[in-house]
Amino acid sequence: MSFTFRHSAGFGKRIEYYIIGLMLKEGLDCYVPLVDDDGIDCVIRQDNGHFIEVQIKARSNDVKMGDAALFAALEHEKRENYFFVFYSERLQKKWIMSSEEFLKECVTNKAGKNSGKRSIWFNGCKTDENGEKKEYPKDKFNKYLADDFSRFKNIN
Repeated sequence: MSFTFRHSAGFGKRIEYYIIGLMLKEGLDCYVPLVDDDGIDCVIRQDNGHFIEVQIKARSNDVKMGDAALFAALEHEKRENYFFVFYSERLQKKWIMSSEEFLKECVTNKAGKNSGKRSIWFNGCKTDENGEKKEYPKDKFNKYLADDFSRFKNIN
């Protein structure tokens, strides 16, 4: 199923609710904090009574060609029971990563105004035989691609 969203400053919030809606459809018990001070967009209560925290990050169709799944300048330190859902509207893909997996795969900026912040680039870009640029998900991140949210069902 594919959706196109109107773009504005509210794009990120709309995608958060879209992703949370998909999680609810799969039967996950989701809670949305009233305040997003700690990088938590959703808390999931698992069947075993444990809770996990989820940060949802999204890139719209409007981003520069080649950046469909670039998530840059993120502040993050390792957190237990914390996960990211990265969503690319143009690629129609979702990646789910734990805090630990994100820190293993990301790049940490060494200099400049974003020194110490982290970035991850899930897509590549190549020129096809017609001279058109085409984006594609990088194979090295295939293990994090998610068609559903089953990964959240029984994390201890």
